[in-house]
Amino acid sequence: MNWPRHAVETVRPSRFRPPFCPHPDCRAHRDLPPRFHRHGHYRRRSDPRRIPRFRCARCRHTCSRQTFAFSYHLKRRDLPLQVAPALQAGSAHRQIARSLACAKTSVTRLANRLSDHARLFHRLALSRIPDLREPVVHDHFEAFVGRQDRALAIGTPIGARSWFALEPDPAPHRGHGRRPERKEAPPRDEERSPYIRSIRRTLDSLAPLVPQGEQLTLVVDGRKDYPIALRSHPEAHRFRLEVYPNPVRGPKGSPRSAEAIARDRAMAPVDHLHQLLRHTCADHKRETIAFGRKVESIVGRAYLTTLWRNFIKGRSERRPDRRTPAMLLGLTDRPWTWRRVLARRLFATRG
Repeated sequence: MNWPRHAVETVRPSRFRPPFCPHPDCRAHRDLPPRFHRHGHYRRRSDPRRIPRFRCARCRHTCSRQTFAFSYHLKRRDLPLQVAPALQAGSAHRQIARSLACAKTSVTRLANRLSDHARLFHRLALSRIPDLREPVVHDHFEAFVGRQDRALAIGTPIGARSWFALEPDPAPHRGHGRRPERKEAPPRDEERSPYIRSIRRTLDSLAPLVPQGEQLTLVVDGRKDYPIALRSHPEAHRFRLEVYPNPVRGPKGSPRSAEAIARDRAMAPVDHLHQLLRHTCADHKRETIAFGRKVESIVGRAYLTTLWRNFIKGRSERRPDRRTPAMLLGLTDRPWTWRRVLARRLFATRG
């Protein structure tokens, strides 16, 4: 995967050249090769180094080296490398703000920027994946949005052998419970079921990764939405379901049945990812009052955890196996750090 080893801010001014025009209206933003001329430099109060400026020869707009850095428009450029691991460790925004001597709103805005970067980085990694020839384990991670009657299911497809987490997909739905003011659920409509629509979107993202003329094995539990979603999908012939129903289990500590052992072995990659989400995010714990307030924020944190799981964290810490899922897929040759992940800025307009 073509990604810089060092941050953009550390490149010498004499060696830095803008890779493209940062203005979306310019043709050099995506289609044409860039052409730039040096346009002076400037200095910051907090940094005595010179930052070079450039002018695009096609649209005449100017930019600087800082335009392509992740820390663009930030006064505290040291915060991203400290906030990212703190968020992944499960710290709250106020706790991080106290530790770093900054405002809580600064941490919140930076968390949103990190989530957007993780989403764009994840899509870039998916476009670099070769043909997917391993089974994919899929299940939904259950959470809440604000309160327990507003549930959220996040579809989490993950490679069975590499444990590379593919693109998560949200499915907001009506929560369950015994509150008296809650009315009975309306009749089930397959076309409007959030689970079925989420599974179809996941199939849409997996279909381009399947080699031509081959089938992708989708390992799932006994949920009835999978056959319904696959039956009506235009690329249904490229997938094959391998179902492991959830068996009835005895009291805690009792021996598992043969069906339970088979199910746990087949669904182990996605179960491990769900345990990480429960462990590292306070709003995803089973018994908590720290519910996420927005669907976008919860999904963004899921993308951030996925990025950390794929490129930074080793596949196993018990063996230990320091190889990351990205290394097993051939995307990288070594485990990355947050410094390298945030080496440069990603633009949503460039796809």
